[in-house]
This record gives sequence, structure tokens and C-alpha cells, in this order.
Amino acid sequence: MMRRIAVAGIIVLALSACRAAAQNPNCNLTITSPLNFGTYTGTQIRSTTPYVVYCPGGSWDIPMGPGMGAGATETVRYLTGPNGAELAYEIYRNSAYSEDWGNTAGTEETGTGNYDGTIYAQLNSGQTGPPGTYTDTVDTATTSYFTLTVSVSPACSISANPLAFGNYSSVVLDSTTTLSVTCTDTTPYNVGLNAGTATGATVTSRMMTGPGAATLNYALYSNSGYSTNWGNSTGSWVAGTGTGSAQTLTVYGQIPGGQYPTAGVYKDTVIATVNY
Repeated sequence: MMRRIAVAGIIVLALSACRAAAQNPNCNLTITSPLNFGTYTGTQIRSTTPYVVYCPGGSWDIPMGPGMGAGATETVRYLTGPNGAELAYEIYRNSAYSEDWGNTAGTEETGTGNYDGTIYAQLNSGQTGPPGTYTDTVDTATTSYFTLTVSVSPACSISANPLAFGNYSSVVLDSTTTLSVTCTDTTPYNVGLNAGTATGATVTSRMMTGPGAATLNYALYSNSGYSTNWGNSTGSWVAGTGTGSAQTLTVYGQIPGGQYPTAGVYKDTVIATVNY
């Protein structure tokens, strides 16, 4: 006789075990620990939790429903977090994460007698969502549930492109470049630019260094009118709110006219920092 066993999360473990026993005194199932993905930072996470089947002398099957996430199926499930944001994940029957665990014929876990098994879950990479706790409840039978959780922490990254002024001939010379900032959805951030590497430089009086330690003054601005200095402290930062995707910020550079430095190549290195 095939016996259908309900998988239960740790919260309802005692209750579901009693129900399983009431339906069939010879069979029950125990999950020994909850499944928690930990903290998600956009890269793939795999997590497991063990279960034990006690069913002497009989066969059994364990279904795994689609869960409570909007649009979920038995192949793609969703953890739900702040404001209804979702993160996709999958549940598998094998350690290679290749055999989907569902609730239809051919996708349920089946066996005979007593068995020590493992639930394998995978949170897919490249997803974005606001910081917070995401959960899902997977129904495994009409009276029992399996709960999964993951936390998303605020995170940001930044990259920069070079700024090339070209040839300077003692008249005002403007040029632009871009920064790329990627932050978790809804995460507020500020981007600051430091003074650079020239001796004596400040965030309002930057300098490039050339032949024989000669210097050439320049400035960095956050607006196209070249009037708002871009510094590295409150009030001079450029602020934004993350969307989970890369956001482009434009840096406006200007070399004032009237300078007559030694001919040659002038350079500086400015560090861009994202604060969140």
C-alpha cells in the first residue's frame, strides 16, 4: 500500500507528526531542523535540511507544493519580502540539484520503509529586492507546511571610468566621465570623491601632477553647470536610492584657464566611495 506522508516545518512538527500517526500508526515523518538560506547578496545560495521517514514495512511518497508566492509553480517558487517583493528559488530531491521536487506524479519523493533524506533548496543568482526578511510556506499536504527564509542586507558597489581632458592650451577645458552605482532596491546611498593624490590638494582645489612634480589645477562637479563641487563629506556628496540595477552618475571635470604649466602629461587618481 502506498502511504502519503506530509512534510512539516519545525513550527508545526509535533502537530503534523500526530496527524500522520493518526492517519497511519505505522508511518510518520520528522524534519530535524528548519531551512534557512542565510543572507542573500545576489549570488546563488544552496541550503539543505534533513528529514527522517519512519514507515516500517510500507511504501510512501512526499509531495512538495508550489508555496505561497505569487505566480509560484512546483518548479519555480518565490520567497516574499517587504512590500511584496519576491526572490525565486527551487527545491530539489537530489544533491546535484537537478531533480525538481513537486507534487505531481514523477516529481514527488518516494520510498519504502525507514529513510533518512535531505531537502535541497537553491536561491537563484542575479536577483534584486529591498533589504529585509523573505519567507515562503510550502504546503506539503492539506494540514502541514514547510517554511523557508532568507535575509537581504543593504549592499552597494561602485565602479568608475577614466576622465580624459585631452589637450590643454591655457583656456577653460571641460570633460565628463561616469560612475556606475549598484545598490539593493530602496537602499539610500551617497557617493563622495576624495581630494586625489597631489600634495596639498583638497576636494575644492584638486591638482594633477606632471613633469618634475609640476601641478595643474582642476575641479570636479556634480552638475552640468559646473557650479556644484563634488566632494567627500555631507553636503557635497551625490545622493541616490538603489533600484537593484546599475545607476549611472556623471562627473563633470573642468580645468580653469590661465594656467601655464610645464609641457607634458598630467595625472591624478581620485577615489570614489559609496556610503549606504
